[in-house]
Amino acid sequence: MRYFVESYGCTMNRGEGERLAREMDTLGHERVFSEAEADIIVLNTCTVVDATEKKMIRRMGELGKTEKDIIVSGCMAKVQTTRIGVRLPQAMILPPDQYELFPGKAESAFGRGTPLQRDYGIQEILPIAQGCLGKCTYCITKLARGRLVSRPEDEIVSDFKSMIYSRTKEIFLTAQDSACYGKDVGSDLPGLLRRMLDFEGEYRIRLGMTNPDALDPVLDGILDCMEDTRVYRFLHIPLQSGSNRILRKMGRNYTVTRFMGIVNRARERFPDISISTDMITGFPGETEEDHRKSAALIRKLRADTVNITRFSPRPGTEAATMEGQVAGGVSKDRSAELTNIKMSVEDDENMQMIGKTVRALVSEQGKPGTVIARTDNYRPVGVAGDPPLGTFIDIEITGSAPTHLLGRQINTSNQC
Repeated sequence: MRYFVESYGCTMNRGEGERLAREMDTLGHERVFSEAEADIIVLNTCTVVDATEKKMIRRMGELGKTEKDIIVSGCMAKVQTTRIGVRLPQAMILPPDQYELFPGKAESAFGRGTPLQRDYGIQEILPIAQGCLGKCTYCITKLARGRLVSRPEDEIVSDFKSMIYSRTKEIFLTAQDSACYGKDVGSDLPGLLRRMLDFEGEYRIRLGMTNPDALDPVLDGILDCMEDTRVYRFLHIPLQSGSNRILRKMGRNYTVTRFMGIVNRARERFPDISISTDMITGFPGETEEDHRKSAALIRKLRADTVNITRFSPRPGTEAATMEGQVAGGVSKDRSAELTNIKMSVEDDENMQMIGKTVRALVSEQGKPGTVIARTDNYRPVGVAGDPPLGTFIDIEITGSAPTHLLGRQINTSNQC
């Protein structure tokens, strides 16, 4: 049978969608890349905010009108099974904590054929753990994923080896909180990275999101690994608020000072390290003073990327019933202000790169006639032309925008 995987949400979810696809390959089912061609649809869901949940519900309604077999996986399959059942009563519901059972379930439902072999691509996602050790009061993902369950090091390293021994050049290590990897099995993220770097080859590893409280104890080991250029000098460290009072209400186990200490340590070691962070605006009880602190922190931090999200009450979370819910209009205005500030900062930071020469990995197609390459600190550069994906090229930075750099390829004889 032919199957189509439709994944939404975070990098972790997309990586798990690929894992389910490989299980279907092993069972002899043929992957196709459009709903119209498929007999089976794998809908890999996300429910992190209300808008995404509504999108999932609409999509289920559309799929319910087809005669195709449906598998619903991802976070909604764990925390909102009733809503799925109303729209897709015949669907196979597969929560993340049952992924190990998927081969047997799929074989029972759809049969088995001759196993199909599919090569890895230039980019691949490598999940390293499920769940986290946090107790954030707003997070429905915690309800869906549970406490930390790290994958065995040997299993991860085996997958990594298979990727780099094929044609993969860029590997995303991902988890709900990558920094806490191994705390449940006596390992840690720096140790895992060191084992990966034992493999020769020209490739790049990008670390996924690392929460400040879990990152702090392992930061020096991670920075040691970044001395090897095969690990992007990039950290995604979600702050969420510039107010310590709001951080406490969120259940975040750090202060603004501790967060800035982590960033400063990283920048002292690598002045060009790229910092990405997340901010939630309109959290219950957030005052204008709290908002001003978040705005000031964005200006002070000068991150390369700041992801702004309006608070969305999620069913079953403590924050959904907290007093002091912020009116939608106020939250919208605050979000717009923070977005304007962060866009200005990011524009300033990118403009400073104009005129510099960098080496970058061509990792994906861009707009027609262009490619996107990633520098050693994971900054995206749009380049005209068609250098092959997976090659490293020298680029002169010729322009910028808040979200990316622009450049032209030079020294084409040095491609590798």
